[in-house]
Amino acid sequence: MAEVYGSDRPRRRRGRTLRVVVLTLLVFLLVGVVVLDRFSNSYAENVLAEKVATEVANQKAESSRPIVTIAGVPFLTQVLAGKYEEIRIELPDFKAQTGTGETVRMDLLDIRARNVTAPLSALRGGGDVVAGSVTGTGTINYQLLAEATGQKDLKLAEKDGKLVGSGVLAVTQTQEIPLTAAAELKVTDGKVQVRFSDVNTPGLTVNPLIQGQVDAFIEQMAFELDVPKLPLNLVIQELQPLPEGLRVTFGASDVNLAAAGV
Repeated sequence: MAEVYGSDRPRRRRGRTLRVVVLTLLVFLLVGVVVLDRFSNSYAENVLAEKVATEVANQKAESSRPIVTIAGVPFLTQVLAGKYEEIRIELPDFKAQTGTGETVRMDLLDIRARNVTAPLSALRGGGDVVAGSVTGTGTINYQLLAEATGQKDLKLAEKDGKLVGSGVLAVTQTQEIPLTAAAELKVTDGKVQVRFSDVNTPGLTVNPLIQGQVDAFIEQMAFELDVPKLPLNLVIQELQPLPEGLRVTFGASDVNLAAAGV
């Protein structure tokens, strides 16, 4: 009996050793696949960042180095399927000139391309890479926005969710009065139009003569700002006054990223 049990132990040890070896190989294989997936993802993001930088320059705009993030894990399955959940493109310190020479600045232009279709053949041969929708958001500082209008005495701010303009009206050579007015925002033919109404002149008794001066001053406060040409055919969809600045939302649909330089 002792010899029978003794002959069985080496087999059990060999079986356990084999399982350990197989599990170790599987772990190494899994780690290798994960590393390859992340490396491929990082490589693709860097390539896209270079192409986006070229596209920004082609639009006569400026930014710090673009940051590209391809969402979704694993990355390689998206490559094989030719479909990507989302590609995020961040353009820090974005600057672009309007057609009339003003410079529009944003600390960050944040672009999201969703439902991207990019077959392997397109990636290899430079074919169409189409995003079902592209959205972008950026915030323009109120002081920079006022400066871009060329009106040095105009001040802009947010109050109760609305854009408010303020200035100082010289009623006479010795009397100046502060006034504020709510802004009406509108986008027409590639221009942001700002008109003011609901004027508030605290502490001032308005007579017909002064009212005429106020009305003329409010008309002078109005301004238009050209929208600069943006990457990926983005156009303005919404303007939202926030405490930190004017939030601008851009959008486009069925954008050929390859044709746009990406």
